[in-house]
Amino acid sequence: MIRFLFVVIFLISFLILSIPIHFVEWIIGKFNPDLKNRSSQKIVQWAFKVIMKISGVKLTVKGFENIPKDEAVLYVGNHRSYFDIVITYALAPNLTGYVAKKEMEKVPLLSTWMRYLHCLFLDRDNIKEGLKTILTGIEYINSGISICIFPEGTRNKGDELLPFKEGSLKMADKTGCAIVPFAMVNTRDVFENHFPKIKSTHVVLEYGKPIYPKELDKEHRKFLGAHTQSVIQELYLSNKNSLL
Repeated sequence: MIRFLFVVIFLISFLILSIPIHFVEWIIGKFNPDLKNRSSQKIVQWAFKVIMKISGVKLTVKGFENIPKDEAVLYVGNHRSYFDIVITYALAPNLTGYVAKKEMEKVPLLSTWMRYLHCLFLDRDNIKEGLKTILTGIEYINSGISICIFPEGTRNKGDELLPFKEGSLKMADKTGCAIVPFAMVNTRDVFENHFPKIKSTHVVLEYGKPIYPKELDKEHRKFLGAHTQSVIQELYLSNKNSLL
């Protein structure tokens, strides 16, 4: 319970004390957007690393070398915990926006940082708005900003991944960018499995080899979501079994 309280205190303090930083970052963005992008990323990565430290996350990272460092990519992973975002964003080597549910846009202060970090807010109940989100993601990738999505659509409690919606991979199919599949094991045991306690946990994150849609055969490209899901499922089970 102590870890949970420390994380809450740090997070609230960060959001409040960073209000003046929002203004500074806004001014920087008017004159040097690239500097603003990089500084915003570094600030939030620092905050997430502090949260990981307070939470006692012991992280093992595999396959980090599989991430192309000189191009925008589409990160695709399994989703089990809020800590999936904390951990993966803290490690992002390049500018990266996340696809989040529309409701997150209403959270004061946090949503401001999310906009600064090029996050996209997806309305899952509105097909037209969902298409706009995908088109914006395509624009981001074409401009050099990576995007991260969790195509299961919700935090999954089981070991079998929920079906990926094929539309969620359109950003890679339309831009030709690499899909970087990743699997996370044990993130749910940090927090959700014993809410409201936060438990020191060994988390494994593995990045798979990049998948380039244009290099796939016709069948795999047609069902890109299912193909990517199978890759991530294999990564997940391999690492889960290694921890048993």
